[in-house]
Amino acid sequence: MVSVAEQMVEVLRQAGVERVYGVVGDSLNPVVDAIRRTEGISWVHVRNEEAGAFAAAAEAELSGRLAVCAGSCGPGNTHLIQGLYDAQRSGLPVLALASHIPSGQIGTGFFQETHPDRVFTDCSSWCELVSTPAQLPRLLRVAVQHALGAHGVSVLVFPGDVAALPAAGPTGTGRFLTEQAVAAPPWSQVQELAKALNSVRKVALFCGAGVRGAHAEVMDVAAALQSPVGHSLRGKEWIQYDNPYDVGMSGLLGYGACHEALHEADLVLLLGTDFPYDSFLPQARTIQVDHDATRLGRRTPLELAVHGDVPATLRAVLPLLEQKTDRAFLFGMLEKHYRALDGVVGAYTKDIERHLPIHPEYVAAVLDEVAADDAVFTVDTGMNNVWAARYLTPNGRRRVIGSFLHGSMANALPHAIGAQLACPGRQVVSMSGDGGLGMLLGELLTVARHRLPVKTVVFNNGALGMIKLEMLVSGYPEYAIDNGDVDYAAIARAAGIPAKRVTDPGAVREVLAEALERPGPALVDVVTDPNALAVPPHITAAQLKGFALAAGRTVLSGGVGKMIDLARSNLRNIPRP
Repeated sequence: MVSVAEQMVEVLRQAGVERVYGVVGDSLNPVVDAIRRTEGISWVHVRNEEAGAFAAAAEAELSGRLAVCAGSCGPGNTHLIQGLYDAQRSGLPVLALASHIPSGQIGTGFFQETHPDRVFTDCSSWCELVSTPAQLPRLLRVAVQHALGAHGVSVLVFPGDVAALPAAGPTGTGRFLTEQAVAAPPWSQVQELAKALNSVRKVALFCGAGVRGAHAEVMDVAAALQSPVGHSLRGKEWIQYDNPYDVGMSGLLGYGACHEALHEADLVLLLGTDFPYDSFLPQARTIQVDHDATRLGRRTPLELAVHGDVPATLRAVLPLLEQKTDRAFLFGMLEKHYRALDGVVGAYTKDIERHLPIHPEYVAAVLDEVAADDAVFTVDTGMNNVWAARYLTPNGRRRVIGSFLHGSMANALPHAIGAQLACPGRQVVSMSGDGGLGMLLGELLTVARHRLPVKTVVFNNGALGMIKLEMLVSGYPEYAIDNGDVDYAAIARAAGIPAKRVTDPGAVREVLAEALERPGPALVDVVTDPNALAVPPHITAAQLKGFALAAGRTVLSGGVGKMIDLARSNLRNIPRP
């Protein structure tokens, strides 16, 4: 007789699920055993359920398909929360299987009792409790469809004893969502959009992750409007490459002339972005295009809200646009962008191969050069976000994954685990900070256990670098940010992962190249300068005061990798007004 757990696993297989990330435990045992006996699906043993949720998020992001993680009752499933928040905020289809205490003990204060049907509601878009076998497989199908349809997290809570019971009915078969409809904008909104864009002289475009698949359309619109094109961190990988109108990135990690372009434009067109830092937006003269109507206008007042998929909207409006011939605004922003980059590039190029401690900017620039053209980079929150934003060169094939909306520490290595399993033939590089790696250090054991060819590059400055910067900006002296001098290469070798520690800048390129080329896992622990910090392109008076109060620290604007060459080329190729 088929059990409820076997029924659940069969539905997961019907949904195309190939693996479940988690840590085994008593209330999960019926499900884990069903996975053991089912062809085509496997259990990925991680060392912390949080890492399992992050891994599932990365798999979902790269594959576009449902990914699954699981946690046993009590602490087992509450560990999932951090990674599930990350997946939910990033709009990724992840299903969490949260097992519960024995059904007859719920509400009695039993050992490890929590209430997962309450706990997970804030980090999911769907969360329900299974009480009887009769609710399955229907409720699991609803959970799967909700995760796929709502682009978010579903949590199915079930007591372990219920999972072990005989199924109440046949599993049956069913198909799940594989492709969603494109949101076409109403024609009246397209006409209003064209009228607004045609009526002004200076238009700036600001692109987020929603421009994925719309590179050609954005370039066509920028050419018609003679518009500079800026981007958010999540939009960088989709729009910066092959972009002669690029003026950089705005936000706390930004660079170049994007901030100026947005504030000097007569009209700003936000494309597929839910950019959270409203203080960097002009808060006026703005039009927003998004396929999710709930995002329209929540970051800045709008002159026009356009509900539609970005590429579909741009294709619809392009024939209605009048070709602008005045290039003064575009050229001016490109020139400012080039000068902004040229003015700081010396910060990481001067005596770079002799500077001790090693510039982290240099490490990131070299990593960008030696990594594969289709590499997947996973990036820890903190200063590694800065180095990734400024030094990784997008080309339309590379991917950059991070906790860019939830901002969780320790995401890079777990993300890399999921990315490598989702894309076994691609090079996966974890850009780990020493703080992030130390937080979920046990996942090195996961990499070693599964012999995953993940390449971990540790930017080891012995401190919580981003927190240090936040303290400086706020005028506080640094305190309690010291991580100590830890040899992560030695730890990795003890776990069975080939590893080297680098303290000589002259050895950076050779060691990185060797690690990336070798089969199997590898770790490179680079001891970097703890005083190499980064400041945003626009600094307020209050922030300047904070820096002054925290005087005595070296704060660098940071280099910009190959972007200086791109800016120079763009400036040369755009005719002067």
